[in-house]
Amino acid sequence: MTDYLALAGQLIMVRLFGTELDAETDAFLRQYKVRGACLFRQNMVDASQLTRLTGALREAMGPQALIALDQEGGAVVRSTWVPAPPSGMALGAANDPGLAREVGAAVARAVRALGFNWNFAPVLDLNNNPHNPVIAERSFGADPETATRIAMAWMEGSESEGVACCVKHFPGHGDTHVDSHRDLPTVDKPLEELERFEFAPFRIAAPKASAVMTAHIVYPALDPQFPATMSRPILTGILRERFSYEGVIITDGMDMHAIAHRYGAGEAAVNALVAGADMVMAIGARETQVETVHAIAQAIRDGVLPLLEVEARLARLAKLADAHPAGPVAYLAEPDDRALMARAWRAGLTALGQPQRPARGSKLRLVARADVVSDGVSEAGVPAASVAAALGRLYEVDLVTFADAENFDWNALPQDGCFTILASTSRRRYGPHARATWRPDLHVALWNPYQALDFDAPALLTYGFAAPAVDAVVAWLAGEIEAPGHCPVPGFGERAAR
Repeated sequence: MTDYLALAGQLIMVRLFGTELDAETDAFLRQYKVRGACLFRQNMVDASQLTRLTGALREAMGPQALIALDQEGGAVVRSTWVPAPPSGMALGAANDPGLAREVGAAVARAVRALGFNWNFAPVLDLNNNPHNPVIAERSFGADPETATRIAMAWMEGSESEGVACCVKHFPGHGDTHVDSHRDLPTVDKPLEELERFEFAPFRIAAPKASAVMTAHIVYPALDPQFPATMSRPILTGILRERFSYEGVIITDGMDMHAIAHRYGAGEAAVNALVAGADMVMAIGARETQVETVHAIAQAIRDGVLPLLEVEARLARLAKLADAHPAGPVAYLAEPDDRALMARAWRAGLTALGQPQRPARGSKLRLVARADVVSDGVSEAGVPAASVAAALGRLYEVDLVTFADAENFDWNALPQDGCFTILASTSRRRYGPHARATWRPDLHVALWNPYQALDFDAPALLTYGFAAPAVDAVVAWLAGEIEAPGHCPVPGFGERAAR
């Protein structure tokens, strides 16, 4: 007798709600034969706790467990104590495939040592929209060939260390001004433009990528009714049939508002599997996870999901797990990897508009946001006090913070001739008041590079706020390094030349 619930359980990935595997969750995983778990920052304390948790997950889910996280680099990392990798755009600015491969391998070494065998990276979205609220510096750039070459080198590095990658978000999240975590975006472009731009990285990656993650976005030229995650013309028609893709297709989180605010959890999961997905990321509440398993089981029982197709999905997932066995390995290269990451952050550092270095030992004013925030995808930014302390290695720093950029009066700063640095430590672009009235002597964009376009001021772009990114800025100010990077998205070439 076919155990439909066990078949269904193998097609979902769940999230956990604590830092240890409690008895109830352990029983849930075993009962439904769940093989996939995605861990987030709230599941992580330190290396000891995390390896204990991933070990318990392997015990509960079996030898073909798929234990995943988002360790892209830049602002999107979950394990924050391991060597901090540069964002995709920082590597795009360095434009060095060899360096990208080294970074991808180092990321994999760190997460494999913690018990992970699947990393939801690299991002293949081409970011050509300066108002994109969720991709931006996560992208390797805007040129399909160059960005994909760097991203594929990163992927090769990861795979060489035994960690599966998952390129995302098919068929492309780069040209949106809506975050699919909050609403349902639409990319209303003709097919010819999608073919030339959005599709290109995924078409190039298709022969090599272990897995592809779907986008919760409507593309009217491809399917006017369903977002890509639920679209058979997109997942099966384009990715499977046209691109001849044979790896695993997994959905983005089905708890994201683009999906969860429009469909029931079970309905959405079945739609995604019927469309061609192999695994559904059911990362909502436990009740939602149970609802999802039962809906999928019913769809298999009723023939909505034919048993032969289900078996093909299970075979692809088994192949992925067998090729990337989970289990912690010794992490012996951590000191070398920290040095590598520092070198990579420096390689991407980008200067715009001929910035000047204030004299060492002089007094300078640092203006920065008072709080550090997460957008729900990324980790929270670097605190203003940390930036001030870093600059304090070279200067006497007067720190001025603001709570709301649109209500901050730049003209109220003392008119004492003090060199003024604006450090941007959040992802959000600046509003009209700030753009019209703020006049920094140097703008250090420590997160979203597009913020540098908000002010007519010399700028340094780091594409991320990790400690080695801030250290790279300090090294540049000290005259120890130059800023060799070239921003790999439109709009910055003219600024760099001025």
